[in-house]
Amino acid sequence: MQIADKLFHTAACGIAAAMIGIFSPSLAVAETTIRLAHVLPETHSWNVAAKGFAAEVAEKTEGRVDVEVFPSGQLGSEKEVIEGMQIGTIQGGVIGSGSFQFVEPKLGIIEMPYAWTSREQAFAALDGKLGTALADLLDAQGIEVLGWWENGFRNITNNVRPIVEPADLAGLKIRVTPDKVRLATFEALGAQPAPLAFGELYSALQQGVFDAQENPLSIIDSASFFEVQKYVSMSGHIWGAACLTVSKTVWDKISPEDQVLVKAAAVSWGNKQREMVAAAEQELVAKLESKGMAFNEVNKPAFVKALEPIWEAQKDVFGPELLETLNSYRN
Repeated sequence: MQIADKLFHTAACGIAAAMIGIFSPSLAVAETTIRLAHVLPETHSWNVAAKGFAAEVAEKTEGRVDVEVFPSGQLGSEKEVIEGMQIGTIQGGVIGSGSFQFVEPKLGIIEMPYAWTSREQAFAALDGKLGTALADLLDAQGIEVLGWWENGFRNITNNVRPIVEPADLAGLKIRVTPDKVRLATFEALGAQPAPLAFGELYSALQQGVFDAQENPLSIIDSASFFEVQKYVSMSGHIWGAACLTVSKTVWDKISPEDQVLVKAAAVSWGNKQREMVAAAEQELVAKLESKGMAFNEVNKPAFVKALEPIWEAQKDVFGPELLETLNSYRN
């Protein structure tokens, strides 16, 4: 059994075992129900980990906290889920960190181009002072961060040509996430970027509305983009976190004792989700090649150089203190 399959099998077994406990007659009726939304398919590690988190929370709180997972954008786009958490109509979400920029622009610091040289470097920062500072900012917006999960390094796919140099992006219509920094990044590289909800992306690529998109390999696979894209250029231009979050409205209703248990489960399943990403990454290139995708490396120094102005333009947004915290981990 391959590494990724073993991890998913282990996770599934753990979920099944915990689910047995959920339906034990000794458990209490739920005092708090959290509808936890995300936009990725059921097969993605976000969903596997979210299901495991839900089962562990139910077991550890003896049913007092019930988490219901809604994948595939069932409760709306990431922006809609964030807005729902702020007003209390949606209780929780696994959200790409960059999507929080419309409520707190400083969250964009995680997904600055070439901010991280490794996953481990990013984890150290988010599990440390940078993560604490960013969680405090979201707290002020009515959102509680339970844990920092992973989205991964983003790579560029398209149907026109391999991307090796920044100039190869000239004129390509590329879908990006709806944030100003991502738009500015691809404008600086000469592409024609535009935002679009993730749930609409497959059909937009299929119909030729966009030539290209950028996402981690796990999403390229789970969303079946290999059916509508040919070239994968391993740019690794952005590493993104996933934020496991809940509305402060619902969080404040949970007892302090159960809050401790919920956060522990969030961190535990966050670590497992990171392991799933790492294991799958080793196999996804071969899998996607077998589906007909062609891979190539890019001239990363040229991309880094081309995107230096983005850092300069954002320094006033982040402020010296947050940048100093970031650089303490990057250096």
